[in-house]
Amino acid sequence: MTSLPSTAGPRPSLSIQPRLSIQRRIVASLLSAAVVTIAVHLAVVLALTVSYQYASGIVAQASSITQVASLIFFVLQFLLALVGGYTSWYLALVIGLVTGALASITATSLTLTSALTSEVIGLLFGSLLTSNLPFFVASTILSVTVGRWVWNRATTFRARTSVVGKNVALVRVPAQNLAEGQVTHIPRTLIDTDLAEEQWDAYVTALLENGWSTNEVEAAPELADSVFVEDAVVIFGNLAVIANSGSETRRGEAAAVEATVSELGLDIERIVSPGTLDGGDVLKVGSTVYVGRGGRTNAEGVRQLRAILAGLGYSIVAVPISKVLHLKSAVTALPDGTIIGYPPLIDDFSVFDRFLAVPEEAGAHVVVLAEDTVLMAASAPRTAALIEDLGYRVVTVDISEFEKLEGCVTCLSVRIR
Repeated sequence: MTSLPSTAGPRPSLSIQPRLSIQRRIVASLLSAAVVTIAVHLAVVLALTVSYQYASGIVAQASSITQVASLIFFVLQFLLALVGGYTSWYLALVIGLVTGALASITATSLTLTSALTSEVIGLLFGSLLTSNLPFFVASTILSVTVGRWVWNRATTFRARTSVVGKNVALVRVPAQNLAEGQVTHIPRTLIDTDLAEEQWDAYVTALLENGWSTNEVEAAPELADSVFVEDAVVIFGNLAVIANSGSETRRGEAAAVEATVSELGLDIERIVSPGTLDGGDVLKVGSTVYVGRGGRTNAEGVRQLRAILAGLGYSIVAVPISKVLHLKSAVTALPDGTIIGYPPLIDDFSVFDRFLAVPEEAGAHVVVLAEDTVLMAASAPRTAALIEDLGYRVVTVDISEFEKLEGCVTCLSVRIR
């Protein structure tokens, strides 16, 4: 049995979302400037063609007249986008007004042979309401709409490279108010938050040392139960089902988790009210999905999950629970699919094909790290010995402070295999 002690020190994690790189900013600026320029050019050519009643050769002539202004417009658009001009709608409006005015006035001034007197300059600016009006209006409208849309897509685009098969675990640092976490089936006891931090570090270390990379969901200092990240999402291959907790005060935990799985390129589905579902109530064993029907997951939540998974090859088995917070507080599964559980906490054994009773409550909770390795709490030594005797390697971690909040080893991560 491998036991990992609590160790203080730097927290191993990955940043949630890197700041926009200069390369991404340049690409986004080029794309937005190019698309808006093309759209403005076409809009102006169309306007001129219509105004001249589709005269012969007007399209080529209109395009030729507009191309200098369009070239200047593209350069100005790119430079202003590069310094953040498309980061908000009102800045995009400024970009449209400024680039449209400067590009059309500059292009017009290049055709003049007279000196730029105050009178001529006045005429140039006046052209924004006459000959250059189509260009000015098109640049303003299309910058706010098309330009900002392209910028947002270019800056948020992520290649859809699947993380499935790469053993990625989502984790979330304990909240500052962890001690205020909810308890339902056990009495409240004092939480040592410093020790909880050390234990969380050791838990993450156990994942890292056993072939898993970790991706840390953005911290939620004010959401006491947010460390139990498993409750916010359930993963089915490339599909992430965002939960809708039966505890209304925990629903705020899901947004950052959804942002993280979206960043990883997973497809998203959601459980929505009046349906409720906590990830801790979902136990996947091969193609069978056991769903705890109890305090946090209602019948509508089970129905919605069944509908989401329809056609994906999963069979849903609803399991009544009343003695524990979540289904996986009572049962989990070994790598070979055997369900293990602590009998006093189980309402109905008949729903499980293969069941093995364990001698300790904490022994009912295992995280499968590999086909021959499981992670368990240090508080279940007899169960650990039993599982080792079945030929598995057992890694144990001390999570005593989280157990005081009805937490277990499964709650502290979401594994994407």
